[in-house]
Amino acid sequence: MNLVSRDQKHLWHPLTQHKISPEALPIVKAKGSILYAEDGSEYIDGIASWYTAMYGHCNEYITGKVAAQMQNLDQLVFSGFTHEPAVKLSEELIKILPKNQQKLFFNDNGSTATEIGIKMALQYHHNQGNNRNIMLAFEEGFHGDTFGAMSVSGLSVYNGAFEEHFIEVLRIPVPLGENNSEVISQLKKQISENNIAGFIYEPLVQGAAAMKMHNSEGLNEILKICKENDVICVADEVMTGFGKTGKYFASDYMETKPDVMCLSKALTAGLLPMGLTTCSQKIYDAFYADDISKGLFHGHTYSANPPACTAAIAGIELLISEEIQQKIKTVIKSHQAFDEKIKNHPKVTNRRQLGVIYAFDLNVKMERYGNLRNQLFKHFMDNGVFLRPLGNTIYILAPFTISQSELDKIYSVIEDMLEKF
Repeated sequence: MNLVSRDQKHLWHPLTQHKISPEALPIVKAKGSILYAEDGSEYIDGIASWYTAMYGHCNEYITGKVAAQMQNLDQLVFSGFTHEPAVKLSEELIKILPKNQQKLFFNDNGSTATEIGIKMALQYHHNQGNNRNIMLAFEEGFHGDTFGAMSVSGLSVYNGAFEEHFIEVLRIPVPLGENNSEVISQLKKQISENNIAGFIYEPLVQGAAAMKMHNSEGLNEILKICKENDVICVADEVMTGFGKTGKYFASDYMETKPDVMCLSKALTAGLLPMGLTTCSQKIYDAFYADDISKGLFHGHTYSANPPACTAAIAGIELLISEEIQQKIKTVIKSHQAFDEKIKNHPKVTNRRQLGVIYAFDLNVKMERYGNLRNQLFKHFMDNGVFLRPLGNTIYILAPFTISQSELDKIYSVIEDMLEKF
């Protein structure tokens, strides 16, 4: 029995309506930017497997470090114990985080990272006796699939069956430059009229909202006003973190820094699952008390898993290296050259780029194609490129280590798509 038949017997895949979805494609190996299928086909991973494997699949530097760690310490309860990989990771990560970040709370994925960020904002005020129980978020944001994360997300397709169970959330539009004053006006009104505890946001790029990008000056003004009103700023950098925007973190583009940051995905370079929620000393101090009930009573069995911490340390070592920084610059320039090439194409609209993230919208009459997204996906896969369109949005977020020939293949397949659709 092949992998597809065995898969279909028991497995339920994420974000999949199995009745109308094609069979899952069996992948047997991954190396660098290439996925190898069971039937011998090869695919360039143009989205780094959901923005995780940014240093390439099965990077030998990372796998070597993790293999050595697994021979020494595999798993340890992180309540009441500590270990070298966790301590070392905290030291290395603090060096590249915004300077106000001081404390790290381990969890195990992006959704729980944001869940804890929300809890930090709400409990920060609860511990001080403040009557603040409302979260503020951007329209069309996405922060994960657990209940707090769903509550602050603005994409109803993910949330419809659960909305009556959510915490209270208010929303404002993203600042696009021309609407900044209107957004700031709405923000001030929301703060003055409501008991807002925290503001959660994806800085500069909303991933699930089809790589929708917004204005750094406007976001900085939002954060400044929130800080002035003791609204805790929670930056969801699960997607944007670790070099993808051209800086270590998207928050580096703003003068005003978040109180809390949520990290996952590229944190462990696609090797092992882990999340982190970091915060400033101010946030931590609000939980530091003789009263045990003021502690952050949240825990995960695999918090600070030693091999996962080791993968994260190795990833940071690569990220800050001259080699990877140069590769990031090369990808950025390649995207810019491709953008220049297609910018006047009649089917290309709303082009946008930040760092290695490049996206545009396909300007076609979608009703002509039925499920356009599925047809686009099939076109890319049939031509050996794994891209995952978001509706009519095409985006590239490939590993930093992708070769120029692999990038050129992605560009060529996109250009071919522009002529066929």
